[in-house]
Amino acid sequence: MSRAAVPDLPSRHPIGGQLPALYADDDFAQRFTAGLDTVLAPVFATLDNLPAYLDPRVTPTDFLAWLASWVGADDDPQWAVELRREAVVRAVELHRWRGTRRGLVEALHLALGVHAEVTDDGGAWWSNTAGADLPPEPPGEPLVRVWPDREAQVDVHRVREIVRAMCPVHTVCRVEVLPGPPSDEGR
Repeated sequence: MSRAAVPDLPSRHPIGGQLPALYADDDFAQRFTAGLDTVLAPVFATLDNLPAYLDPRVTPTDFLAWLASWVGADDDPQWAVELRREAVVRAVELHRWRGTRRGLVEALHLALGVHAEVTDDGGAWWSNTAGADLPPEPPGEPLVRVWPDREAQVDVHRVREIVRAMCPVHTVCRVEVLPGPPSDEGR
């Protein structure tokens, strides 16, 4: 990432105009400070535009990967730039929902453009009575069903990677890739 290679970038704060009157008419001083202006202009331009660098919607593309690393967002260079920007924008929200049905469904939709459904999550158990019996074992592993939306094909390997990353560490999830939306039969 290089912001210094901007040809003929003028300085918004030329040093020569800020010198004392003694140097205002000095040709050498004006040429010397003009050289410094050329060096400092990209620095001033970057600082003047700092809010734009920190906004993933408008940040330069070469800065996007670095910005993604700040918020722990997935940044796949093979994704379209708009999808990469959206992943950075929604990173904090997805971290908040990590390990939940909603988080898994939204992460799959964002990254792969697929619809997903999570069933049999095991639930949660608690008791107000000290020494109560342990809850029964959950009936099975959570099932993640995925079907295409914007793509004709679903990358099963990528689905499994996202499910593995978003599910709680103690949970093993089964993954099914369907050709279309699941029917309500057999439910």
